[in-house]
Amino acid sequence: MTKKTAHSKEAAKAPANPSRLEKLAEAAQTYGNRSFHNYSQIRNVAETLRDEFCLFLDEDRICVFLVPPTGPFAAVNAGSAAFSVSGKGFLPLEPISFGLAVAITKFGDYMRLVITCRKEGGKMYISAGKGREHTLNLPINDIEMGALIEGLYEHLMDYFQDGVDSYDNGDYGNTDIGFDILRMGA
Repeated sequence: MTKKTAHSKEAAKAPANPSRLEKLAEAAQTYGNRSFHNYSQIRNVAETLRDEFCLFLDEDRICVFLVPPTGPFAAVNAGSAAFSVSGKGFLPLEPISFGLAVAITKFGDYMRLVITCRKEGGKMYISAGKGREHTLNLPINDIEMGALIEGLYEHLMDYFQDGVDSYDNGDYGNTDIGFDILRMGA
């Protein structure tokens, strides 16, 4: 009898102990489940934020789109490509960024606002560029979402007002806070 055959008979009698590979596969499966949950929670926040921010700005037209956080963008919803984990294969368990293309004129000018979200327990921590961090309890409630939207609006307004103030006071170098502006049709 070969060693392999003896081992097979012994394995059939004794309760199976998972191999290291099986333990590793189980750990990877748990990680994958958590990373998908993280992504789906953040995507839900992103889509809600896009829709509610658009309504806040103008109830009569679509003026906010989910776009990639880096690289070229257009004023169209980019679906899963709007998220920093897009195209990474095995979905990483990490904070996720996405872009919001926000209309800033009636003539097709859009500004990309980069948002980063991280989930900790029942809370979502959201930051916009170098702006302050906002906290949302999950599931999302209207009061906290309203405060987040107000904060994002103020963040955008501050960008323009700070630039104007700096220019008017003769010091308008290096006040950029990292926005990309796109003129549609240009």
